[in-house]
Amino acid sequence: MPSAPRAPRKPAAPRSKAAPSASDAPIVLDPSATPVSAPAKKTTPKPVRMTAAQKKAAALAEAEAAERAAFRAQQPVVLSIERLIKKFGSTIAVDGIDLEVRQGSFYGIVGPNGAGKTTTLSMVTGLLRPDSGTISINGLDVWANPAEAKKIIGVLPDRLRLFDRLTGRQMLYYAGTLRGLDNKTVRERSDDLAAAFGLEDALGRLVTDYSAGMTKKIALAAAMIHSPRILVLDEPFESVDPVSAANVIEILQKYVETGGTVVLSSHSMDMIQRVCDGVAIIVQGQVLAQGTVDEVRRDGTLEDRFVELAGGRKAAEGMEWLLNSSN
Repeated sequence: MPSAPRAPRKPAAPRSKAAPSASDAPIVLDPSATPVSAPAKKTTPKPVRMTAAQKKAAALAEAEAAERAAFRAQQPVVLSIERLIKKFGSTIAVDGIDLEVRQGSFYGIVGPNGAGKTTTLSMVTGLLRPDSGTISINGLDVWANPAEAKKIIGVLPDRLRLFDRLTGRQMLYYAGTLRGLDNKTVRERSDDLAAAFGLEDALGRLVTDYSAGMTKKIALAAAMIHSPRILVLDEPFESVDPVSAANVIEILQKYVETGGTVVLSSHSMDMIQRVCDGVAIIVQGQVLAQGTVDEVRRDGTLEDRFVELAGGRKAAEGMEWLLNSSN
C-alpha cells in the first residue's frame, strides 16, 4: 500500500543579520603608521622568604653587631682629630676635618683620588705638620709629644720608602732595633711575622727583588714588630693578591680583638664594608659622612653611598669619537 505523500517543507525564515562589530570591520593598514607593541605584562617579583634557620641566624648576627657597637661606644677614644687644616700653596688639601676613633675599632677612611686621605694620615702619624688643628693619640698630642705618640703607633705609608738593598730579615731587624727591641726579641718576632705573612722563604732575599705584594707585606710586618696599639695603614691591600689580602685581614682582625686599633684607607668599598665597623667618607678635604658602616651606607651599599657623596657617576659626553671604530 503506497505511503501517504509528505507535506511540503515551509521555507526557513530569513535570519536577521546582526550589526557588524568592531572586530568584524575590515582592517585598513596605514603604511605610514608606526607599529605599536603590545604592552609588556607587569610581573611582581616574588618576595624571598627566609627559612626559620636563616631568620634566626640574621637575628643573631644583628644582635651581635649591636652588642659590638655598644661595647665600642664605651671604649676610650684613642685617636682624636679636631679642625685639621693643611694647605699646599693656594690648594686646600684638608679643610677642617674632625674624627674620633675608639679603641678596638677597625676604622676605614675612603674617598676619591685627591680627597685628602693620605695627607690626613700623614699628619696623624707625624710625617706632615698641619697648618692648624690638633691630633691626639691616647691623649698625647702628636706634635707636642711626638716621640711618646710615635711609640704606640705602627705606620704603613702610601708610598713605601724602604731600604730595599736590605734583606727581609735585615729590614725587620732594623725596624725592631729602632723601636728599642733587643736582638732576641727581634729574631723571635721576625720569625712569627714571616710565618704569619707567608714570607719564611723570602727573609734571606733582598727587598728589591720582592714582588709588589711581598714588599707591602714586609712593610706591614715592620710596622707591627714593636706591638703598637694603633696601626695606621694607607692602602694596605694595594697590589696584594686576594689570598694574601685575606690572610692580612685575618691577622688584623685578631689584632683588633685583643684591643688594638686599625685605621686604614682603601679604595675597596666591598672590603671596607665587610671588615670595618666604622668609616668616614672624605671628599675635597672634608668629612661628608662618618659613623658605623651601617649608619653611613644606610639602605644601600657603601659604594653607592660613596658615589652619591662624591658627585655621582659622570656620563661620557663628548666621547662619540671613541664609539666609532677606526680603520
